[in-house]
Amino acid sequence: MTAHTPSTEPFRDPQLPFAKRIDDLLSRLTPQEKTAFLHQFAPAVERLGVAAFRTGQEALHGVAWMGPATVFPQAVGLGATWNPELVRRVGDAVSLEIRAMRAKDDRVGLNVWSPTVNLLRHPLWGRNEEGYSEDPKLTSAIATAYTHGLRGEHPTYWRTAPVLKHWLAHNNETDRSTTSSSVRPRVLHEYDLRAFRDTVEAGAVAGVMPAYNLVNGRPNHVSPYLAEHLRTWTEEELLVCSDAGAPSNLVDSEHYFDTHEEATAAALVAGVDSFTDHGTDSSQIIERLRGALERGLLTEADLDTAVRRQLSVRFRLGEFDPGHDPHDATGEFDTPAHRALAREAAEQAIVLLKNDGVLPLAPDTRIAVVGLLADECKLDWYSGTLIHRSTPLEGLYERFGAERVEFAEGVDRVRLRTSTGAFLHVPAAEGAADEVRGAEGALDPALLRGRTDLPALTTDAAGTELALADWGEGVLTLRAPDGRYLSVADDGFLRASADQPGGWFVQETFRLEPHRNGHLLKHLGTGRHVCVSADGVKVADEDPEVFELVVAERGEEAVARAAAAADVVVVVAGNDPYINGRETEDRTTLRLPGQQERLLRAARAANPATVLALVAAYPYAVDPAELPAVLWTAHGGQAAGTALARVLAGDVSPAGRLPQTWYADDADLPGLLDYDVIGARQTYLYFEGTPLFPFGHGLSYASFAYGDLAARVGEGAVRVSFSVTNTGDVTADEVAQLYARAVDASVPRPRRELLDHRRVTLAPGATAELDFELQLTAFAFWDVAQDRWRVEPGGYELLAGASSEDVRLRTTVTLDGEPTLPRAVLANGLDPAGFDEQRGIAIVDRTKVSGDAVTPAGPETGELLYRACDFGRGISEVTVEVAGEGTVELSLDGGPALAVLSPAAPTSGPYDYVSLSASIASAGVHDVRLKLRGPLRLAHVGFSG
Repeated sequence: MTAHTPSTEPFRDPQLPFAKRIDDLLSRLTPQEKTAFLHQFAPAVERLGVAAFRTGQEALHGVAWMGPATVFPQAVGLGATWNPELVRRVGDAVSLEIRAMRAKDDRVGLNVWSPTVNLLRHPLWGRNEEGYSEDPKLTSAIATAYTHGLRGEHPTYWRTAPVLKHWLAHNNETDRSTTSSSVRPRVLHEYDLRAFRDTVEAGAVAGVMPAYNLVNGRPNHVSPYLAEHLRTWTEEELLVCSDAGAPSNLVDSEHYFDTHEEATAAALVAGVDSFTDHGTDSSQIIERLRGALERGLLTEADLDTAVRRQLSVRFRLGEFDPGHDPHDATGEFDTPAHRALAREAAEQAIVLLKNDGVLPLAPDTRIAVVGLLADECKLDWYSGTLIHRSTPLEGLYERFGAERVEFAEGVDRVRLRTSTGAFLHVPAAEGAADEVRGAEGALDPALLRGRTDLPALTTDAAGTELALADWGEGVLTLRAPDGRYLSVADDGFLRASADQPGGWFVQETFRLEPHRNGHLLKHLGTGRHVCVSADGVKVADEDPEVFELVVAERGEEAVARAAAAADVVVVVAGNDPYINGRETEDRTTLRLPGQQERLLRAARAANPATVLALVAAYPYAVDPAELPAVLWTAHGGQAAGTALARVLAGDVSPAGRLPQTWYADDADLPGLLDYDVIGARQTYLYFEGTPLFPFGHGLSYASFAYGDLAARVGEGAVRVSFSVTNTGDVTADEVAQLYARAVDASVPRPRRELLDHRRVTLAPGATAELDFELQLTAFAFWDVAQDRWRVEPGGYELLAGASSEDVRLRTTVTLDGEPTLPRAVLANGLDPAGFDEQRGIAIVDRTKVSGDAVTPAGPETGELLYRACDFGRGISEVTVEVAGEGTVELSLDGGPALAVLSPAAPTSGPYDYVSLSASIASAGVHDVRLKLRGPLRLAHVGFSG
């Protein structure tokens, strides 16, 4: 960038308010410069001395993608700590490392795309690892803490600028850019918006990122909720950054608009301020914006609005005040404090699910640690590169001594014989550098390519013994004796070249497909089979090799040997974050992969004192009946193994708590695309079955007594207090949880709902007096009849305890609230999406800009129920606004059809509504039932007298 002569331009004056400075700088930018600012990679404006700016630095649990950094537990693990104060310190450490890294590498950005506040509604969601909890209150508490740490404490200048992901109702990777989440008003307000709202209102959020999916038939990148809700929650300018490639999706995959000019203009007007598309190449977005301006789809004022929001973030980050920004050229990186914090976070994230007394382990215990994850410290797509590494095996060696610890990984030891009788052979890689994927950092790690500097596989008479791991559904990895995984690079050759499976397109997974008397080896990354040719072993579309799998040893055999010789077995099982569940791929089952189930059974058969340690980004449906102890932790970052060993040894009493329900069976799960948590009875809030382990569950090496529950209703708030006493003999943390339940609700309400919690450390015999002040709004629900929040009068049971099901104390308070009123349908009609109950209905977009309509979700009839509709002294006509073709049938109180309305001919398009009327006579208050048949959109129902 050219040198800029210091001047007295107002935008350079730190004594002026940011708003005036932004106005001044905005006035100096040309329309062309403003347009260029709207791409993720905003160029420099050299004539003004304005630097280039990039939105987006991944930092979900440490600085990601930019090389070595401190790696903290996955987000779901941070959620399992139930400790906002700890998570604030993690956010603080991450932001300090960002600043330190940026001082050496200006590719490191300050606009941080974290945290993820999508609720963990469904445990099969591939990105479960990225969220904090299924509960909006806990999610917002943890997210608020993390954003405050990322932001820093200076009243004016932010250390980093956090952006919340992913707006809105986003819990499926399957067809994620084309599926629509049908979200009724109560679920929208009480569930999906709530975590975003509470976090934004807490004041440390710089923006949000819309999700790839559609909500109620409309893409999130043109969502009216950005203006109707998000921007009303704060007086700060919020920067809305698109997800990568999502602007193009509006035309290319979603077909929501005919042209990219229309799509880009619509997104900008809806509130998207920065377009992440086509990587570093801004030319296509700039061309689309210019085209939209020329067609009159946008005005320069629209550009100004978006650029103003970006500049607001840049001014807060101190970009224009290097002499006043307290964060400039500062930071801390890989400090002893950060290492200690990583270990503390990993320890606090561990959840003890069951313990029959086998834990903690005595110092002289002989331990067998077995399983596919026993000597792994796994990373995920949003991890940084490890500086320090601790696996469960290494942690146990360190804590108990290597002489007391036996290890068996449990892989199958195999060779692959070709049809000629030769075996696959991994040549020695003499002098090859020991590379770690992503160690150099990359703005887009999806562009990283596999290594081609290593020799390709060949065949010989002896072959190479490979470690085969089956991660479920027949998805295999094959590892050479030197620890490198078989992988395929761009040239198609197989090499033992990867330190771990990974990358946007994983190139280290295979499947053995039965074929004649052997197997074809399919490479899943390319979809091609492995063949053996004169120039080496590669993947190709023709002449696949038929292999015979020669097994030298089954993993169960090694596990059984190690288990039989030990006092206690620790089976470490779980997932690889890049396989069978991740961004772009949902899981298909709650069950452990078959190979890991076999290893667990082998260990248990050889030694009843078998502890299962699940290291996973997800809940699993495991049978704990015959296991004396079960623990769970998310992938815990760089200190995961040390933390697990310290908990197993009793150096730390476990106090993590489940942030989501663990279901006992796949049959307990709703459909992945069913976002109606109320109607489908989802999450601990509504689930009526028996969970494997409930929300909030977690055991301790201590015991705790609860007492002295008191509640008092005051002006605008309910004050609750109770005591917690450590009745055990070790110092430990307890997570005291406070829930509420509406006693006699007029509509379906949660079975219980988390109001607040407190994590406290107590020495043996010590007591903590806990006080909570709950605003009356915490007891409100979204009243669809009045289209607003309402506290219903009546009794509310308060429940205090150690989990959502382990309730120790309860009392009931009575709130005055507001009375239930019937729907004023004569004045307002019926908003079809504001139903009380539905069956077979999807909510869709009334227009491309705003509003909702309803339609049958499939070929069957859809039904809707609206309770307590007040017709006053009488009605004589009903009018419906519909588009498409089909029928609307209306009845009252479950009686016969009183009106059947159908367009005479199909309308010309899904947004071309016609009004149809029919005579109907009724008075007083009735339940209205509607049945919809055919591809028909219903936008409004009106009544007149």
